[in-house]
Amino acid sequence: MPRRTRHHALFDRLRTPRKLPGFLKAASVCALIAGLLSPLAQAPAAAAASNDYCGGQCSDILPPGENGNATLAQILLNQAFGTEPDHAEDQLGPYANLATGASTLTDAKINTFFNDASFGVASSQVASTESPAGRTDVTIVRDKATGVPHITGTTRYGTEFGAGYAAAEDRLWLMDVFRHVGRGQLTTFAGGAASNQGLEQEFYRNAPYSEADLQAQIDTAVANNGTRGQQALADADAYLDGINSYIDASDSGRYFPGEYVLTGHKDSITNAGTIDHFKITDLVALASVIGSLFGSGGGGEVNNAISLLAAQEQYGVTEGTKVWESFRERNDPEAVLTVHDGTSFPYGTKPDSPQGEALPDAGSVTTEPLVYNATGTGADQSASAASAAATATALSSAKRGMSNALVVSGKYTASGHPIAVFGPQTGYFAPQLLMLQEIQGPGISARGASFAGLSMYVELGRGQDYSWSATTSGQDIIDSYAVELCQDDYHYLYHGTCTAMDEVDQTNSWKPTTADSTAAGSYTMKVYKTKYGPVEYRATVGGVKVAYTTLRSSYMHEVDSIIGFQMLNDPSYVSSPQTFQSAVQHINFTFNWFYADSSHTAYYNSGNNPVRASGVDPEFPVWGRAAYEWQNWDPATNTADYTPASAHPQSIDQDYYISWNNKQALNYTTASWGDGSVHRANLLNDRVKKLVAAGGVTRSALVKAMSDASLTDLRAEDVLPNLLKVINSSTVTDSTAAAAVTKLQTWLTAGGKRTETSAGSKTYANSDAIRILDAWWPLLVKAEFQPGLGSDLYTAMTANLPIDEAPWAAHGPTGAHAGSSFQYGWWSYVDKDIRSVLGQTVSGPLAEQYCGGGSLSSCRSILISTLDTAAGTSASTVYPGDSLCSAGDQWCADSIVQRTLGGIKHYNISWQNRPTYQQVVEFTSHR
Repeated sequence: MPRRTRHHALFDRLRTPRKLPGFLKAASVCALIAGLLSPLAQAPAAAAASNDYCGGQCSDILPPGENGNATLAQILLNQAFGTEPDHAEDQLGPYANLATGASTLTDAKINTFFNDASFGVASSQVASTESPAGRTDVTIVRDKATGVPHITGTTRYGTEFGAGYAAAEDRLWLMDVFRHVGRGQLTTFAGGAASNQGLEQEFYRNAPYSEADLQAQIDTAVANNGTRGQQALADADAYLDGINSYIDASDSGRYFPGEYVLTGHKDSITNAGTIDHFKITDLVALASVIGSLFGSGGGGEVNNAISLLAAQEQYGVTEGTKVWESFRERNDPEAVLTVHDGTSFPYGTKPDSPQGEALPDAGSVTTEPLVYNATGTGADQSASAASAAATATALSSAKRGMSNALVVSGKYTASGHPIAVFGPQTGYFAPQLLMLQEIQGPGISARGASFAGLSMYVELGRGQDYSWSATTSGQDIIDSYAVELCQDDYHYLYHGTCTAMDEVDQTNSWKPTTADSTAAGSYTMKVYKTKYGPVEYRATVGGVKVAYTTLRSSYMHEVDSIIGFQMLNDPSYVSSPQTFQSAVQHINFTFNWFYADSSHTAYYNSGNNPVRASGVDPEFPVWGRAAYEWQNWDPATNTADYTPASAHPQSIDQDYYISWNNKQALNYTTASWGDGSVHRANLLNDRVKKLVAAGGVTRSALVKAMSDASLTDLRAEDVLPNLLKVINSSTVTDSTAAAAVTKLQTWLTAGGKRTETSAGSKTYANSDAIRILDAWWPLLVKAEFQPGLGSDLYTAMTANLPIDEAPWAAHGPTGAHAGSSFQYGWWSYVDKDIRSVLGQTVSGPLAEQYCGGGSLSSCRSILISTLDTAAGTSASTVYPGDSLCSAGDQWCADSIVQRTLGGIKHYNISWQNRPTYQQVVEFTSHR
């Protein structure tokens, strides 16, 4: 029997209602791209599979639950009564409960908060067994505890067919949503909500692919990778067959996801309408979304140029450049590093004599329009705001990488085996973007997480005797070129010839549905492409009209990484740290990759890093001329020379590794700003370093370190102590400030954490101190820096790096209630400036002193004045409320929401700053 979720007889023949309160519109499909449950009862350990070398010490977790499909009846029951389909929410409680349960954690209790990630399922724990489409070469076993599919095939085709079938069982609606996002067609498919408009615009601007472009990527990847390329194509075809088989079965059996009815694609009574089969180019569209979100570092060159010009206007060219460079922190000596043994990996460094720079004339830059001919709700105020936000996100270098890793060498563990706690921080959605699975078949043996619709291989997880994970790295693989216009605004000079830009259009229209009542509207997205990539801005340079384009090394190459993932799943390929590094070298997205087996650990930074022309500074736009192109760049294929594998940051068996989207290694420059003395990775580094120094590290100790960091306010731990030193440099006579200082110090002494008074209280301990710091931070930053920088430069700098990223604030592609916090902010600037004012030694200081012009007494006055204001700011002002939270509800403002991408809703949980999917691993033996 194909897997189907339970029906309720009352709803078997219920007509679709005209409105479904809160569904899809309020928390919209667009959110991505926008009593407590008791812990899971521990399932009896399965007898170790013969190919499992983890000894029962591999665990994982992925909230809210494995089941991401729901019938119409189940959606209506959930909306009306809060009932959940089986396995839709059973990993949310254990995940949430770690926030208050970590303090008493032991190794024996780990699977109270995580799943047993051993291979196989004990016979007593088998919930169901099916042979999809009646095939005899594959079975899908689901376990009772979490409903995770364990796919076992006797043929390669059958194995991949089963993987596709299981993916559709668990994530069909989500997969359909994201293939439309990747094609820029979300509003037509799911509705015209403003946030849906913003999401499709964000991705279409950077990847305006035609069907021919998508197919060309497949053809190229297959042609360039020999036997493995052919195998990847065969695997993808089998995977698609499995997806489409489930579509047909669920359609005829009428247990397909209910969202198809609510969005008008199917009729709940007659079953009229279709669910389109998936085709291979859909997988490329899906890959382009994931790659753009998490693995595409770079950009921001035009914004960099604007802020540099503002600095030079404020201070003069020489001093202004120094000021700009000090804020840029390309290679800050105080930055926390993943490879911390002193090995240098120079990349993206500042050239001694920059060549080819094409800085815009002051005030001449305009953003290239994307939306044309908008009508109805495609042209209203909400649509305009969503479009502006999407443009800012698409063009920024501040990619929200999220994800972290803690890996300790066996030399420092109690068992002598390496331990890893790691995973991607991909936001929180219902259903989740990732899905869990185990795949066992010819040439494949792995368990872990994969992005829905791309799960022909496990992308992050474990093999027979090794485990791997990734964090977003963000090194610069994107450059901006200034192409000189000729004839009109749609022709440009390419190697001296006036050349027409290519115009790519996508016209979308929508009308109200039960899921999204947004009134009818339409628009056309239009992108002009050059050989140097899509046009993003218009400006003049020295009075000459130019278009600024964006060229990305992974553009037209989103498919290439499939080979690396295939290798990671192949037990005959990965058998050591060296073969692991060889596998991830085939992944062209910008990621940090981590590895652990029973004896070794390893790290490698992946991505196609282009070799730039001599003298080109990647921080700024350069002229679109042959002399400044990437070395051996071919515009027809968008290929070039890339830095060799040996030049990428990498390491084997370092004492420990940490990563939280921080700087990888000495002299390796990342594209985003903020790699300075204070970074959220410090929270991990400080804790793991202490554990390693003490020795005898256990799995529970490393989980505790991760959890402790996940609850800590970075500003409180790393910046607040020196702020209080300045204030306390003289007796505080202001009663309001004195009371605030006492509260802040008490909170700091308690650890500076944002934690509940007790599990489920929904009230923070030291809540008033937290409110004060949340209110104070933006006030003190502005008062500290704006007078010295001037309004124009201060504004330009905040465009490069936002001031704050507190848990309660909306930031990044997922908005508020997203968990991930403290990735980007001015904490390093404040830290360096305040330490300088205090007379402390600062390596890599800012070029000027800002707080009070460098005067301790003046700085103190500024801090006290802004602290007074913050102390008097009400909670309802600091936390203004939203559709979920009332004004002033601090805990709720911070809380994590599983943003609905379908019809099933879940409860919000207390804030944690940790990976969404997370592994805890300690292998005991090796093949």
